[in-house]
Order: sequence, then C-alpha cells, then structure tokens
Amino acid sequence: MWLTAGIWVKSLTGSNSLAALTVFALWAPVLAGPALGSLADRLPRGPLLVGVNLLLAGLLAALPLTGPALRVPALFAVLFVYGAGGVVLDAAEAAVVAGAVEDRLLGDFNGLRTTVNEGVKLVAPATGAALFARFGAGPVLVLDALSFVLAALVFARLRVTAPAPAPSRRGGTAAGLRRLRESPALRPLVYAGALTMLLAGLNGAAVYAVVDEVLARSPAYAGVLYAAQGAGSVLVGTTAGPLLRRLGERRFAAAGIAMFAAAVGVRALSGGSGAVAVGASVAIGAGLPCVLIAALTAVQRETPDRVLGRTVAAAHTLLMAPNAVALAVGAGLLTAVDVRPLLGAAAVAGLLVAARLNGRWRNRRAGQVPARPSGSR
Repeated sequence: MWLTAGIWVKSLTGSNSLAALTVFALWAPVLAGPALGSLADRLPRGPLLVGVNLLLAGLLAALPLTGPALRVPALFAVLFVYGAGGVVLDAAEAAVVAGAVEDRLLGDFNGLRTTVNEGVKLVAPATGAALFARFGAGPVLVLDALSFVLAALVFARLRVTAPAPAPSRRGGTAAGLRRLRESPALRPLVYAGALTMLLAGLNGAAVYAVVDEVLARSPAYAGVLYAAQGAGSVLVGTTAGPLLRRLGERRFAAAGIAMFAAAVGVRALSGGSGAVAVGASVAIGAGLPCVLIAALTAVQRETPDRVLGRTVAAAHTLLMAPNAVALAVGAGLLTAVDVRPLLGAAAVAGLLVAARLNGRWRNRRAGQVPARPSGSR
C-alpha cells in the first residue's frame, strides 16, 4: 500500500511533494511509539491484535466511499492511522512472542520473521502498483483490507494465556525509554542500531545518485539494487538464530554493522561495475538487519512483561526515526556534495560504530543466553 498510495496521490493531484508525503504519513506515528506501545501493556493483547487489524481493514474498505474533494485528505488520515496501527501491532506481537517462544529460540523466530517480511516486500509493493495501473485503487484497497481481516482471524485463534498486567508504579509512556536507558544490555545495542539506521538513511537517499553518477545507468536500475538488497535480508534471516547463539547479540550486531558499512564503501567505489554494485547491495541487505534482530531479541528477553510493549515501541522509535530523518538530510546533502565522499564517510562511521559495539562486549561466551530476570513474565 505504501507505494500505491504515493502513485494514487500523484495521479489525483499531480504533485510530487504530496506523493512523497504519503511515506511521511506512514512513518510519522513511529515518533509516538512509546505512547502507542503502552496500549500493548494496558490492554489484553489478543483482543488488541484482532481489534487493530479489523479497524485498519474497515478504514481501507471505506476509502472508496469518500467523495472526490475529500479523497486525498481521507487517504492521508487513513495512512496516518495505518502507521499508528503498525506501531501498536509491532509492540503487541513482540510481547506475545516473548511470552510464547523459548528464550533460546527468540533469535530464530525474529530472524525468520525478517525473512518473511523482506520476502513479501520483494513482491507486494510492485504487485500493488501493477494492480493500480491496470484496475485503479479499488482492487488494491480490497486486497489490503482482506489481508487485515485474515490477520485478525489468525490472531483470534491464538491463545494468549495471560492478559497484559496493570502498568507498574513507574509506568507511563516513559517507562520503555527508561528501561532502555538503564539497561546495560540494551542501551549499547539500541544506540548502535540508531546510529546504523541513520547511516542507512543516508545510503538510501544516495541510491539514485549512485545509479546515475557511479554506475551511469537509468533510474530504473535502482530497482535491481533494491531487489538485491532485499534478497540479502531474506538470506540473513534464515541464519540469524544460530549466529546469535554462537556470537551473542553484540558481536552478531557488530558483525552485521561492519558488513553493511564495508558494502556501502564498496558501492561508492564500484567504478561503474554493475556486478560489484549488486554484490554490495546484497551485503548491505544482509548486514543491516543484524542489529535490528539482535536489539529486538535482547529487548524481548531482558524486559519484564509489564513494560514490554512500551519498551519494544520505544526501541522501534529510536531505531527507525533516524532512518526517516537521514533520508531527508541525505537528499539535501546530495545537492551540494558528491555521492562518493558522502558514502565513504558513512562507511567509515559505520565501521567505527561496529568497533565500538564489539569493544563493549563483556565476558559473555559465544552463544550464551542469560536467564530472563526473575518474575519478568
């Protein structure tokens, strides 16, 4: 839907700026992650998962009923709620998974979830765009609404044994941020992930400049690089669990950040070679999710259940907001700076982040999984 929404707004208004703002509307609720995530701690998680999916299905199905004058504002409103619902769903799902999956298998589950998500991203946006081009917005909205209905039906069959407990005395929306700040296990991972996603945003903003200035290809070649990056993310998800057990979260995350950073540098120096650029894109896709998988796994394992929803949402905000900011900043920098030194600087910064994270690794055997704090479930 994210790609189709931009195309739809462009076709209705002719405005590139409004079309670009559709992505912002989807991302903006991430900034309110701690507040939205608190719903997963205050409400029963099973009904919450069902209810949010049904709400999103209903909003999408109702969009075609709006009049022409209200269609664009209504679409932006739905996209904003769509993004907010995604934040709530992510927090509630992560909390349910933490209560249902053994600690030693959390990395495997999160890795496989990454594989599935990235695999779908390889086909779903293009499918939506193709349907829109052939039939208009109606079939895309119906298909998307049906996907939410299907998700609600699946969630309704889950047995979430314990309802979400009442918020702790130290509750409130800041409890998740406080947990991340005070935890010596979580703080380095989340901070390193935030810096990495900032660099990922700069790299993402530079894709079309790389295609034009480094590879001398048409803009459509960016699709090849994106597909290669997605393939790398699909592959790493299948091996994340065993690697996490062998290396531990910090070393696994540091290795992924180093791979990402080195590949960004190689992409900038590819010298017009499409094969080198595609290989670098695969490596970027394989390295980048490592810190996200490691951080989520650590949050699920280290956080008491009573604040888990808020902590997951807070971590998601800290990890994803820098990416959105860097996309905008990177677009501005490219008007004044050549893409090669920009990506070179990003590569060096990424290697420094990886070295710092790996250097803070303390006396933990590879693969050792510490016990969940007593009484956390």
